[in-house]
Amino acid sequence: MDDHPSPRSAWRVHEGALRGLKVLDLSRILSGPFCTMVLADLGADVIKVEEPRRGDDTRMWGPPFQGQDASYFHSVNRNKRSLAVDLKSPVLLERVQRLACEADVVVENFRPGTAERLGLGYARISASNPGVVYASISGYGQTGPYRRSPGYDAIAQALSGMMSITGESGGDPVRFGVAGADLAAGMFTAIGVLSALHHRERTGQGQLVDVSLLDGQIAWLSYVAAGYFATDEIPRRYGSAHPTIAPYQALPTSDGYVMVAVGNDGLWRTFTQVTGLGELAEDPRYVTNPDRVRHREDLIGLLGKHFVTEPTSHWTQVLGEAGIPVAPINDVRQALEHPQVQAREMVQEVVHSEVGPLRQVASPIKLSGTPAQVREAPPVLGEHTADILGTLGMTEQQLRELADSGAIR
Repeated sequence: MDDHPSPRSAWRVHEGALRGLKVLDLSRILSGPFCTMVLADLGADVIKVEEPRRGDDTRMWGPPFQGQDASYFHSVNRNKRSLAVDLKSPVLLERVQRLACEADVVVENFRPGTAERLGLGYARISASNPGVVYASISGYGQTGPYRRSPGYDAIAQALSGMMSITGESGGDPVRFGVAGADLAAGMFTAIGVLSALHHRERTGQGQLVDVSLLDGQIAWLSYVAAGYFATDEIPRRYGSAHPTIAPYQALPTSDGYVMVAVGNDGLWRTFTQVTGLGELAEDPRYVTNPDRVRHREDLIGLLGKHFVTEPTSHWTQVLGEAGIPVAPINDVRQALEHPQVQAREMVQEVVHSEVGPLRQVASPIKLSGTPAQVREAPPVLGEHTADILGTLGMTEQQLRELADSGAIR
C-alpha cells in the first residue's frame, strides 16, 4: 500500500447540486466514466472500481502520457476516488457488493450478463437496495438479438447509419472526430440516472436505466430520420453542408476556411450585399432557400471562387458585422484559447500528484447556485483503496496482506 500514498490530506466534500449522492462506478473506457464524471462534477461522491494491476484500460491508451497515465484517462476521471481491488477475491467482492448496496447509483458498462456473473447485477443489488438507481450501458442494450454482442463506438456509428451521412459528398463514410456514440450514451445515461432519482424522491423506488450506444446514435439521427420518414429517400453525405439549407457550409478562403450559416431568405439578401455579390439576390436560381438547395452545386461554386480571394479574418469581420452567422474553422488550440471559451471558464486547471498542474475541459453545465467544479485531479490507480476499505471494516493488517498478494493496490 505504500507504493501510492495519498497526495491529499482529506477528500473534500463538494457543495454541489448532487452533494450526498453516492455513486459506485464499475465502468471503464469512456461511456460510463463520462457519465460518472458529469455526476462527480455536480458534487456526487463517485468511487471508481478498478482492476489493481492495470486499472481502467484507458490509463494505458497513449501516448500522450502525463505521469504514469494516458491523457485519455485524465479526460474523464476527475473528481473520483479510485478503489483498486481484484473482484475474484471473495472478501473484496463482498466489500464491493456492500458498497453497491449502500449506493444511490451504480453505473456499469460490461457486456450484458457480466455484472450478474460477478455478483453485481441489478437483480442482486436491488434485492438488498430497492432504492438503487442502477445504470447499465452497453453496445446494444439489455434486450434484443444483439444484446450479448460486444459494443464499440465505431461499430455503433457504422450500424446506426451515422457514418453514412458523415463525410464529403461522393467521398468515403467518416467516423466522428470524437467517440460520439460513447459520449452520447454517457450523456443519455446521466439524464436517465437523474430522472430515476427524481422518481425515487416521489416513490422510494429505484430502477434500472438501460442505455445503449446504438440507441443513442439512432436518437441522434433526429431530423435526418424525420426527412427519411417523410420522403422514403435515403439520406446522403453533405460534408460540412446542411441537407436542407444553403448556403450553410464551409467555404475556402485565401488562408483557411470559414463556416457560414445563411438560415433564411432575409439573411441571404444581406449576405449577398455585404459580400459584393448583390446580383445573386435577384438570380431566380437563388431567390428562396428551396431554390438555393436545388441549385446548391452552382451556388457553392460561385461562392467558393469569390471567398478564396480574401483571408478568413476579412470574411468573419464583414459577415459578423452584418449579423450573418459566421466563424473561422478553428483547430483545437484556437478553439480552447478562444476568448468566449476562456470567458466561460471551459478550460480549468487542477493539481495532479504526479503531473502537477493539469488542464481539463470543464463542465458545460452552469448552475447559478451550485455550480459544477473541477476540484480534484484524476486519481492515480488505487489512490483511495485503503481509505475506502478502512471504512468497510478492514484492518491495517488485512490491507497489508491483500496488498502483498496483489489483490489490492
